[in-house]
Amino acid sequence: MTFTQSTTDAAPASAPSSERADLLAMLAHQRQMLRQTTRDLTDEQAGLRTTVSELCLGGLIKHVSAVERNWAAFIVQGPSAMGDFTAMTEADWARRADEFRMLPGETLAGVLAAYAETARRTDELVATLPDLNATQPLPRAPWWQENERWSARRVLLHIIAETAQHSGHADIIREGLDGAKSMG
Repeated sequence: MTFTQSTTDAAPASAPSSERADLLAMLAHQRQMLRQTTRDLTDEQAGLRTTVSELCLGGLIKHVSAVERNWAAFIVQGPSAMGDFTAMTEADWARRADEFRMLPGETLAGVLAAYAETARRTDELVATLPDLNATQPLPRAPWWQENERWSARRVLLHIIAETAQHSGHADIIREGLDGAKSMG
């Protein structure tokens, strides 16, 4: 591991600190709200677009799963886990775009199972990470400042925010699909 550690947030691997428990509880809640938008849907419905965007419910779950998986890897491996966004080719961007769609042969059950596995691994990482203050330099990307570093805590907050944002998108898509709402 190449991350920079501090000693202010060391927690025993066996029991998450209160802060870690709070972060994991909030992330679990946001994940549940996102998954709830797919209740009682067929694979075909999960792949339907109900707005002018490319987004569908199954694709949003795939995207959030990939984002969480990549950021969790970043906590441990640093920028090499995500690559250099300034060097991405059109083919790389096309592969990323596939994260937002249900592709032939994909099922909602499969997408949800992959998301559950990603969640399990992230939760395990958060519970056992030596230090939430540990930082990594961000990968090269036009949307970040040069030499910016994020702590593991900030990455977790980003994952929570990303999940919540896409859960809101999923609510709109689901309501457009059949009128169902996550709440109310």
